[in-house]
Amino acid sequence: MTETTPFGTSKRESHDSSLFYSRTMFEDMPKELETKKLIDFQVSDIGSWADKLYCQSSECMGQIPDNSVALAFTSPAYNAGKDFDEDLSFSEYRDVIGKVAKEVFRVLRPGGRYVINVANLGRKPYIPMHAYYYDIHMDVGFLPMGEIIWRKAKGANGSCAWGSWMSAKAPRLRDVHEYLLVFAKQSFSRPDKGESDISRDEFMDATLSVWEIPPESAKRVGHPAPFPVPLAERVIKLFSYTNELILDPFVGSGTTCVAAKKNSRHYIGYDIEEGYLDIAEERLASITP
Repeated sequence: MTETTPFGTSKRESHDSSLFYSRTMFEDMPKELETKKLIDFQVSDIGSWADKLYCQSSECMGQIPDNSVALAFTSPAYNAGKDFDEDLSFSEYRDVIGKVAKEVFRVLRPGGRYVINVANLGRKPYIPMHAYYYDIHMDVGFLPMGEIIWRKAKGANGSCAWGSWMSAKAPRLRDVHEYLLVFAKQSFSRPDKGESDISRDEFMDATLSVWEIPPESAKRVGHPAPFPVPLAERVIKLFSYTNELILDPFVGSGTTCVAAKKNSRHYIGYDIEEGYLDIAEERLASITP
């Protein structure tokens, strides 16, 4: 058994981190529920309402019973001017994301995870969206588990948004990454058991904090901001068991649901754009699990 030392430790086997987490810094951080309370929750079975897409706002997902979703994975609209975005004030946008967060919290099983793909916006000023997302979701009660840097490109050589060329006057950073923020409901560990289908190599890659996965073609999918199926597959295989229910509250062209169906999971998705749901249905119909 090792303990936390001032200079860390070279091995993690049987590591006792209680001294680290007993420090004053963690006193005001969100806390897990006791294991007994987690087990006492009544978990809902998957019913005929699942394996479907719904054309409605995910601010109210009344079809889904409490405590029935193992994992939610999504990429919300960023209110940045895409053709599916509304022109909301930042306060209004935060309010929508908060309402959806409350519904996701309700439908997740104890120990279930909510993984959110989000990009930061602008330069004058720069809007650190991922920071605001932490505030919104921790206020709802979610436990932060970590974040993944999704590196979409190595150099983005086609990008010319560098501000002042080779000058300190006004250089601009060129983003080649987005974030996956990982939250949990009530416990950092799943109190239930199931069958994982992730291989050793997949697990080793997925537990790194930087994922290098090429982006998806918007033209090929028919949606202005799709994320790639391999990204959703990695999230699903890392954070859920087989045959569990995967939710996407901003389903768009259906990538999360496609990845779920391909990997022997149930799915459910919500979106207010009927045209994108039509694309999602076509993609799902072409999948043989």
